[in-house]
Amino acid sequence: MNIRKGDTIELTVEKVVYGGRGLAHLNGMTIFVDKAVPGDRVIARIARVKKNFADSRVLEVIEASPYRTNAPCPYSDYCGGCNWQSIEYEKQLEYKHTFVEDSLNHIGKATDFQIHQALPSPQIFGYRNKMEFSFSDKRWFLPKERDRERDNIDFALGLHIPGTFDKIIDIEGCLLQKEKGNEILREVKRYAKESGVPVYGLKSHQGFWRYLMLRHSFAFNEWMVNIVTSEERDSPVQGLASILTDRFKEITSLVNNVNTRKGGTAVGEWERVLAGERNIRDKIGAFTFEMSANSFFQTNSPLSQRLYQTVRDFASLTGKETILDLYCGIGTVSVYLAGQASRIIGMDISNSAIADARRNCELNGTDNCEFLCGDARMLLSQVTIHVDLLVTDPPRTGMHKKVIEQILGLLPDRIIYISCNPATLARDIFLLRERYRIEEVQPIDLFPNTYHIESIARLERIQ
Repeated sequence: MNIRKGDTIELTVEKVVYGGRGLAHLNGMTIFVDKAVPGDRVIARIARVKKNFADSRVLEVIEASPYRTNAPCPYSDYCGGCNWQSIEYEKQLEYKHTFVEDSLNHIGKATDFQIHQALPSPQIFGYRNKMEFSFSDKRWFLPKERDRERDNIDFALGLHIPGTFDKIIDIEGCLLQKEKGNEILREVKRYAKESGVPVYGLKSHQGFWRYLMLRHSFAFNEWMVNIVTSEERDSPVQGLASILTDRFKEITSLVNNVNTRKGGTAVGEWERVLAGERNIRDKIGAFTFEMSANSFFQTNSPLSQRLYQTVRDFASLTGKETILDLYCGIGTVSVYLAGQASRIIGMDISNSAIADARRNCELNGTDNCEFLCGDARMLLSQVTIHVDLLVTDPPRTGMHKKVIEQILGLLPDRIIYISCNPATLARDIFLLRERYRIEEVQPIDLFPNTYHIESIARLERIQ
């Protein structure tokens, strides 16, 4: 049987693979099945055919997997945000553990190490402290909406359809954030619709409203609202700020990032405060952190302390160590370890993150940390002291090859690698294999109902 695009076929889903899709086989052909659960028997439609595999999407579940559950979100079949809602949470943890182990075995060529069971999140909904929503003049309609009269076809505020940059689902709320965030989302949507000011077209590059970013402080129950616009105009944003601060007393920071560039990013070229403070506060354990709109902070506040405590446990500090904190962000690792180290040097390419890191040290009474702003490739080449511990928390793409070369030149005694991508974690461990061996890994589920998993790996220098 030759499989062609558009064919409808029956499949039994064998497993899930990193990326969140189910895996099945038919006549020797590997077929990836979107929105499928291991153990499902489904009718699927082929969406794409390549030489050695095909992509498909479930049309009907003939026989449901025992691990399948009902997704509570009405957008879950279409939105790309959290497409594992239909998998029982215990199984999600099991699959993620396998992702990490398989990546380290097959990509990292590592076998002799300890991998702990994935730490579960205490909350599987309402756990995100940051959400980003896109405006669009091209609304994507759910199937149940397509038979109705189409109002507001040129307005949407919500989340992307996977694989597209301009198709946005107009949503009323997201279960991954607290309900107060959904109330703010709905109020911003109402105001923008009635403002008479057009939303930004992701193809035309015309219009004003671009993004809505919300941050929530779990410790202090404070909210930051960041309105991203294509230009600086006082009347529409000040009107919105007045309404939001009047209705929501929990909003303590309301800022406007202005991005005039065509690229699809919610980071502005400049920022102005519309109401309240420029920053928002949150806590990790006993430490308080301030962050600005564009700073990185772990998105799962209820589980973040476990992550940083694991870093501290893996570090086994005596109080005498010199630590390099790569991709330090707002200084969370540095502040958390400072009381058990002699000296910490943090590095990050973001000016605003470094400013936040320095302020967070002052806020927590930490005086043995220093922070350098610049590309890690350049900054590492200037380090001339012995480094006892290197902590690295790079973006999803992992560390640049030249950064790894610099690390191999410095030869710190121990490396703790914090990663949100098992594949790039494994790739970088493979590149370090001549001088470092991986001893243990702790997966931590910061991202319930998605296929993503955070991991912390401890590497020791080979003597």
